[in-house]
Amino acid sequence: MSPRRPPLALTGAYTRIRHFLLPLALLLLGCTAAAGTPPLPGADRQLRALEAAVAWPAPDDAVVLSLASRYLAAREDDRAFHTFAARAAAEPGRPLFLALQGLFQARLAGQVFLLRRVAWVEEAAARLDRAAAQGGLSRVVRGLTLARLPARFHRADDAVADLRWSLSAPESPLQRGLPPNISAGLRRAAWHALAFAHATAGRAEASREALARSGAPRLDEEAPPLVVPYSLTARDGFRFGPPRIRSLGNVHVASGYDFADIAFVVTSAGVVAIDAGTTPETAAAALAAFRQQVTAAPLRAVLVTHAHWDHVGGLPALAAPGVEVVGSDRFREELAREQHVGQARRWFFGEGFRMDATLAYAPTRTVSARTTLHFGDTDFELVPVQGGETEDALLVNLPGEGLCFVGDAFMPYLGAPFLAEGSPEGLLSTIRTLEGLAPRQLVHGHPPLTDFYTAAALHPLGEALAELLGATEGAIRAGRPLAAILDDVRMPRSLADHPGAVMGYLLMRDAFVTRLQRQRTGYWQPDGEGVEAIPAAARARALALLAGGEERAFSRAAAKLLDSGDEALALELSRAGLLSFPASADLAALRDRALDALRARNQSLDPFKFIFYSEQRGAETPPLAEQEGAL
Repeated sequence: MSPRRPPLALTGAYTRIRHFLLPLALLLLGCTAAAGTPPLPGADRQLRALEAAVAWPAPDDAVVLSLASRYLAAREDDRAFHTFAARAAAEPGRPLFLALQGLFQARLAGQVFLLRRVAWVEEAAARLDRAAAQGGLSRVVRGLTLARLPARFHRADDAVADLRWSLSAPESPLQRGLPPNISAGLRRAAWHALAFAHATAGRAEASREALARSGAPRLDEEAPPLVVPYSLTARDGFRFGPPRIRSLGNVHVASGYDFADIAFVVTSAGVVAIDAGTTPETAAAALAAFRQQVTAAPLRAVLVTHAHWDHVGGLPALAAPGVEVVGSDRFREELAREQHVGQARRWFFGEGFRMDATLAYAPTRTVSARTTLHFGDTDFELVPVQGGETEDALLVNLPGEGLCFVGDAFMPYLGAPFLAEGSPEGLLSTIRTLEGLAPRQLVHGHPPLTDFYTAAALHPLGEALAELLGATEGAIRAGRPLAAILDDVRMPRSLADHPGAVMGYLLMRDAFVTRLQRQRTGYWQPDGEGVEAIPAAARARALALLAGGEERAFSRAAAKLLDSGDEALALELSRAGLLSFPASADLAALRDRALDALRARNQSLDPFKFIFYSEQRGAETPPLAEQEGAL
């Protein structure tokens, strides 16, 4: 059956414009505002922080695109239009700003006087044309935008040309120049947009093929966005990208076989693995791919960067007789913490994950001080550190390669968000240790961390986080509650001179503050949270009294919150309403809309929240399926 294209009447064009795909950005859910004046949305801390960063000279492209995605999620089209118009005027040599100005101008078309709308869209398209003439990301943005215009604008073929160029031209930013994690997400966006452009032009078969490559199940204006490199299913869990082996000289990193990466270092005496993945099955698949693509040399050792589930769960597939397993001597304390995790994270690791395999981790050798191991012609310097995520972190430094494996020492949550572990002080200490080692390149346990936490970013990131730590400790001593501290949206000015460190700082800023505040306070919080433990059902009864016992009052309020961009509160309110009115189809639909919006808001900057909300919604994200063939 051919993909169905929505009606192309001009009156419907502007809804489609509001739903086009943007790199690392979000599709909006296209809902009509509820009657009455909507409430003010909750503070979007990330949006304000991104605005501050983009206002600095020469911001990184990833930061600019993240701001655009946040504007889309918050439905701040007018604010975005004026922001990017100002940046385009200030930096005329940066065509991406002009392209984004055109993008948000197109989104505002529905608010323009009816007789002016066609000219307004054409003016937006002209801005996109001027920007795209300079190539780069601006041409990608134009293709994604034009693909969603209705047929009467006659731009479908232009969109197809832009998107084909984006996906296959050697000079396209999707082929080179962007971090792999970002370019892979852009490719999914481009394939999905290409499906819409072909459908507009009446090419049903080409539309079906592009849709299949995007991994999207159908052409659906209202579906949650698919603009990410990763996939998420109940069976396989979360994967940061498709299975692949990335080679860096004698170092080969297996990504996409499960939640975490496994590295294989080829030495003259055999192969040394760094970490072991999440399950024996996925670790075995990664090892088989490495042996097929690189070498069948025997495995001599597995060096474990820390004792988390996704780094030791696959050890049974690697730790054959004669294979040494080396880890930090603090591993027992970490496993003791993991024993107390109260809820299985099925959608993180998939159905094949077994906690008993993780808790059975027992290295054959442990280190408590800096130690150098020799395997043939390669030296492995093992450096125990406190780490940002766990206290049993172990850096694996290869001085001869100028490369250091850091595991998850830079995991933005500073410990799993559902476990009391990790510390800001440990992260800062690790940064200082790494600066002393002076590697040219860092390899992390997950692809996005390798993209954003580079060796060049270490010093400016450490300076910014040290400033954040001092300011947060002062606020804690002043008795300020967590939400108020987070609302400060501190963006250290030192980052303005180091655009490459901004994204890493933004990814961990809120978690850094939250972890520090939780470690410095008790279970009674300054704002009264925790003094009384009030069950969710009791809160729901109080809200039902406030609503006069009417289900419609919950529905109206939740709808207004959704339309104002306050999805988290809408989710809480709809869930509370369902506790009082469990049979309400309206409240169930509003809850699902809120979950979809939260998935969209968090998919590019907070994968952990994306996983959590996806599991709550029961919504899977299929893998990107880029099979070979003509575009």
